[in-house]
Amino acid sequence: MSSPSKFRVIQWATGGVGKAAIECVLNHPQLELVGCWVHSPDKNGVDVGRILGVDDLGVTASTSIDDVLALDADCVMYSPLVPSDDEVIAILRSGKNVVTPVGWVYPALTNPRVRAIAEAAVAGGVTLHGSGIHPGGITERFPLIVSSLSSSVTHVRSEEFSDIRTYNAPDVVRHIMGFGGPPEEAMQGPMASLLEAGFKMSVRMIADHMGFRIDPNIRTSQEIAVATGPIDYDPVPISAGTVAARRFRWQALSDGEPVITAAVNWLMGEENLEPAWDFGEQGERFEVEITGDPNVSLTFKGLQPESIAEGLVRNPGIVVTANHCINAVPDVCAADPGIKTYLDLPLFAGRAAARFG
Repeated sequence: MSSPSKFRVIQWATGGVGKAAIECVLNHPQLELVGCWVHSPDKNGVDVGRILGVDDLGVTASTSIDDVLALDADCVMYSPLVPSDDEVIAILRSGKNVVTPVGWVYPALTNPRVRAIAEAAVAGGVTLHGSGIHPGGITERFPLIVSSLSSSVTHVRSEEFSDIRTYNAPDVVRHIMGFGGPPEEAMQGPMASLLEAGFKMSVRMIADHMGFRIDPNIRTSQEIAVATGPIDYDPVPISAGTVAARRFRWQALSDGEPVITAAVNWLMGEENLEPAWDFGEQGERFEVEITGDPNVSLTFKGLQPESIAEGLVRNPGIVVTANHCINAVPDVCAADPGIKTYLDLPLFAGRAAARFG
């Protein structure tokens, strides 16, 4: 696809990530917003600026997939709550590139569903790129970069420590993540399976690119802490005995020894928990650790909000997820057709603020 003066972008869904993605498009000198698909009938026909709470942008949101796919655009930022292979295939076959934080970070072409998407991309002459932050960046892109400072590596770890009270999606927190419900319900709920596909891809990307010989099965574990008393979280009551913290861990083993670990620690604060989990001295953060010669570690701060109230208005973790996708758009549009990972794309970066550019 030839490079226009600006790449024309459609935003697919306007949840937290979608709104942040639109903001990044508006700030990016190479991008132009030309369309927006929305799920809610209340947003149909509404100017996207009003959905964001800013001045009108001259772009109207639509619930019609056909109308949105008929638009002249170079790329779709695809960020629905639940992804659909059929939607992605339709977007690709319409001749539009796709960047997305909801999957395909390192998909296996041996999977028939993945192969169908790759074939759709080739047929449309376009590219699909899975991105995000965890998974989608902290879990594989940044560990690979940091690992270049070391040799004879024996372990790679990426880990998140977050206060989940700052995540402004109460229905997801309660009914998908399982917070505020009984432990048995959470353990049998959808969260582990929703997470594992992405994190297992991240682990396998590191293993393949760094040359680790790993066992076929990625070891998965989850733990739960319950509330010992009421926890202050307005959207969902957290009472004694209900789920108040969750830990997930995915490990690649080589001859039974862990060599790659991806982990998530989500807590409803640090009080009234059993077991008495906490964030540690460094507080909320993301960590990347390479064990080798020498050991190298990197701590990411600023990806979590400074307060619960701030997070409920604009959570930096949501914003960086969107930014990591949008900043890839020019390189994704320039790539050869098919599914492309970080390993296939050149190094892309954020752009200077308008007053400095």
